[in-house]
Amino acid sequence: MGINLVVAVTDSDWFETLRRRSDLTEVNFWAPSGTGFKALEPGELFLFKLHSPRNFIVGGGVFAYANQLPCSLAWQAFGDTNGASSLREMRERIAKYRKADPADRVTDFPVGCRVLTQPFFLPEPEWIPVPDSWAKNIVTFKTYNTGEADGARLWEAMSVRLLRTATHGAAEPTVRYGEPRLIAPRLGQGAFRVLVTDVYNRRCTVTQEKTLPALEAAHIRPYAEGGAHLASNGLLLRRDLHSLFDGGYVTVTPDYRFDVSRRIREEFENGKHYYALQGQSIALPSRLVDRPDRDALRWHNDHCFKG
Repeated sequence: MGINLVVAVTDSDWFETLRRRSDLTEVNFWAPSGTGFKALEPGELFLFKLHSPRNFIVGGGVFAYANQLPCSLAWQAFGDTNGASSLREMRERIAKYRKADPADRVTDFPVGCRVLTQPFFLPEPEWIPVPDSWAKNIVTFKTYNTGEADGARLWEAMSVRLLRTATHGAAEPTVRYGEPRLIAPRLGQGAFRVLVTDVYNRRCTVTQEKTLPALEAAHIRPYAEGGAHLASNGLLLRRDLHSLFDGGYVTVTPDYRFDVSRRIREEFENGKHYYALQGQSIALPSRLVDRPDRDALRWHNDHCFKG
C-alpha cells in the first residue's frame, strides 16, 4: 500500500526564519486554525511547499505528533523553532491568518501543532517542482502515497537530493534509497512536552489539576543524565510539584505512588498540602507503553529523592 507523504504550503516568514539554521532537531509547523491533523502516522514525511507562484517543494521533516495548544503554550514548548523570533511575532502572524486584530496581544489563539523531527531545508538548486496533480486552489496541504505514481516519484526525488546534498538541519540523510518505509522520529524537548501533556489527558497525574498553563511535563530521569524524550520517561505535573520533583522533595515510587520527603517540613516548616497527598496512587496513561518506566522511577528514587 505504501506510506503517505504530506506536501504542505508553508508560511513564508516561518520558512525564511528557519531555513538557514543548521542546529534544528525539531520544528513546529503550526496551523493558525487550531484544527486537528490526521493525515500522517508518526514516521511519515511532511514536506514544505512555497506559496504560488514558487511552486516548489523545498524541505521537510519526519512527522512525530500533532495536537492543539494555545499559542502561548506552543511557544513555551518550541520557542523560536515555531519559526518566529518571539511570542508576540507568532501571535501577530496567527492574527493575520485568522483575520483578527494584529494588535491583539491578549487572545491566546489555539493553534494546530504539527511536530516534525529531523527537519531539512534543501539548497535552492535542489528544490523539487510540485507534481502535476497539485491543484492551484490548495491552500493547506495535499496527501500523496508512495503506492501511487506521484507519491513514488516524490519519495525517489527526495531520496536522491538528501543523499547527494548536505542539507541544512539534517545531521544525516532522513530518506534512503529502496522501499519507502517509516522513519523513527527522534523526539526533542518540545515534542516531549506536547506528547506527555496529551498522554496524561491534560491533567496532573497527582492532583488531576486541568488548568493547562499550570501544568508541565517533567522528565523522570533528566535528559542530561541519560533520560530519553519519551512518554514513558515523563510525568505531567502541576508546576509546583514539578519543581519539587526536580529538587528531590517528592517522587513517584515504582508502584506508582506519590511520596513526599520529610525534608519539606524540616527545611521549610511547611508542606501540609503536599503531605496530604502522601501515598496516593497517580493517574496513569491508558496505553501501557506510555506509562512511567519503573526503572526510571527507581533511578529518581535512588538518585534524586531526599527521603
